[in-house]
Amino acid sequence: MQYTHLGRTGLKVSRLCLGTMNFGPRTSEADSFAIMDRALQLGVNFFDTANVYGGKRGEGITEQIIGRWLAQGGGRREKIVLATKVYGSMGDSPNESKLSAYHIRRACEASLRRLQTDHIDLYQMHHIDRETPWEEIWQAMEQLVQQGKVLYAGSSNFAGWNIAQAQEQAAARRFMGLVSEQSLYNLSARMIELEVIPACRAYGLGLIPWSPLAGGMLAGAGDKAAEARRAAEHIQKNIEKNRSKLEAYESFCADLGESPADVALAWLLHNPVVTAPIIGPRTLGQLDGSLTALEIALSGEALKKLDEIWPGPGGQAPEAYAW
Repeated sequence: MQYTHLGRTGLKVSRLCLGTMNFGPRTSEADSFAIMDRALQLGVNFFDTANVYGGKRGEGITEQIIGRWLAQGGGRREKIVLATKVYGSMGDSPNESKLSAYHIRRACEASLRRLQTDHIDLYQMHHIDRETPWEEIWQAMEQLVQQGKVLYAGSSNFAGWNIAQAQEQAAARRFMGLVSEQSLYNLSARMIELEVIPACRAYGLGLIPWSPLAGGMLAGAGDKAAEARRAAEHIQKNIEKNRSKLEAYESFCADLGESPADVALAWLLHNPVVTAPIIGPRTLGQLDGSLTALEIALSGEALKKLDEIWPGPGGQAPEAYAW
């Protein structure tokens, strides 16, 4: 396994992050335990979850599964960097969602109980809250850090200017602020290259891409018609919309002698701002297979070809659309 620092911090995390959104809804608890055990064996020490994962609002089923796994002991908690999120609705009360200090405190306490731990290594805001001032958000986060319940703060689904605003407010308070941003990013979804990636680079945030395989579309969907038919409707639509690109992409991967999924992950890992793509294996085989991406070195010619197949927005703003 390869490791890198999480953004500008001294914390080292694996170059692949274990995503747990399938734990509960699509992967049984026993299989989830086996995947987490195997991840540790492979050297994956970065685990990501969220309080809203699990399929039933307010229950935090995925966090509960992870908590029961951690409760088995054997040094499990000490071996992982545990990340979870706050923002989503956890009940019917008007104060059971978003980023008020009231909700952040209660949500953190609830996540700690479900995870059966005394601290969260990376506490991520799952979405920007446009109704809560940063003075309130950072005060709540500072208190959690002071209490030892949270070590680092991160964001998810923030715009570039949200990151800048958050960091400037944190700096004014002499608080470290954000250390990472979790965004949708893959070969077919490159919008964050305009402003989010430049903001991450400028402020020293590690980028944690979610959906690195575009919901499976970049995992060889063009060659798996039967699987494509069983895929979610929006994924089927994406496949049909990008049919010609997928055919060119899969042909390119075949020429490289690598699987489409591995090339998609390797392309992300090539970006120095990227800390660790989130992989969401449903089986041990999928987990083991993901590690191949770490060994793929894409040449300048290969990267240029990928840009031709999957063009981005043209670079960062404003050069992407002006001069």
